[in-house]
Amino acid sequence: MQSFELALRDAGIQYCNLVNVSSIVPAGCKLISQEQGLKMLQPGEITYVVQARNSTKEPHRLLASSIGVAIPSGKHQYGYLSEHHSYGQTDETAGDYAEDLAATMLATTMGIQFDTETAWDERKQLFKTTGLIIKTANITQSATGDKNGLWTTTVATAVFVSPKK
Repeated sequence: MQSFELALRDAGIQYCNLVNVSSIVPAGCKLISQEQGLKMLQPGEITYVVQARNSTKEPHRLLASSIGVAIPSGKHQYGYLSEHHSYGQTDETAGDYAEDLAATMLATTMGIQFDTETAWDERKQLFKTTGLIIKTANITQSATGDKNGLWTTTVATAVFVSPKK
């Protein structure tokens, strides 16, 4: 639990009451920077998140947590977030996988045809050239397990914030 708390502190959201939700990006939702989003949060408030979390106490073990996002071009259509947590993957590999997963989930709801065996870079270009998916991204955190076997935790979190009135 302590390493999870420390991971939340690193993310800047340790003071929120986190509620995990499924992986739908509401229609009209906009991506903002972590810095902007943290300014919109208040200590103790209920905060909706999609979160990937991973832990190990195995010394030197590489672990990663990643959130992928795919935003459609239609302002009235929902998008997708994906959670991925793995061992032995670098930031780039885990991030690409999570981003691919979110884009694939969105593409299949939009009827975009593609070959799942095609490399992610090629599919990413295909998704964007259709004009139906305008943005894909990922947020990924990796770490190496503590050399003395203490718990190490990674979190990647998409936080939903509402403009303050």
